Amino acid sequence: MSEAVRHALVTGASSGIGAAIVARLLDQGWQVTGVSRSAGGPAHPRYRPLALDLSDLDAIAPPIGEMRVDALVHAAGLLRVGRLGELPPEDGAAMWRLHVEAASRLADLLVPRMAAGGRVVLVGSRTAAGAAGRGAYAASKAALVGLARSWAAEQMPRGITVNVVAPAATETPMLTDPSRGAVSPKLPPLGRFIRPDEVAAAVAYFLSPEAAATTGQQLVVCGGSSL
Repeated sequence: MSEAVRHALVTGASSGIGAAIVARLLDQGWQVTGVSRSAGGPAHPRYRPLALDLSDLDAIAPPIGEMRVDALVHAAGLLRVGRLGELPPEDGAAMWRLHVEAASRLADLLVPRMAAGGRVVLVGSRTAAGAAGRGAYAASKAALVGLARSWAAEQMPRGITVNVVAPAATETPMLTDPSRGAVSPKLPPLGRFIRPDEVAAAVAYFLSPEAAATTGQQLVVCGGSSL
């Protein structure tokens, strides 16, 4: 990366994990473009809000334009639950569109313009390994691992890394979303839910110079849930 102020585009920037990532990067001196459906965000001289509905795939390219960034962090997420035969098809399609297709559109636009030292971090989920009642959600998050490893192999000669941070249940509005129905979040063995700032710290590591040799990996921040 250049010695100039580094620029990151962060999706899902208005709340939860995305907001924590924005705060962390601003504290570290980054310039941040925060994507959310509303134009909210911190009042900070290095923060620029970008109102964009990522579920409208054709609406992504125009506001991105010729933007150049040093890092792309895709933290926008959506949870819809339902067992096999019960989840409305449109709910599964919405999760796939936001988690996978929006990530692909953004990467197609931004990664080819990144310089050596560029970074891509996708926020996945520990649930990518599978969980009852969350099959479509798990599938969309598992797809991010496949994308990251494929992109990592492709971008390695350019010095660009691609990784996934996969948290377990995290203290975000998603925990109390009424759409969860009877599928309640599972408390990790740690005895508490993961904090958004802990996920942000993992993302910040992947964006750091110290992580230049780490690519195509998934870091699971699970509080012991995977044990």
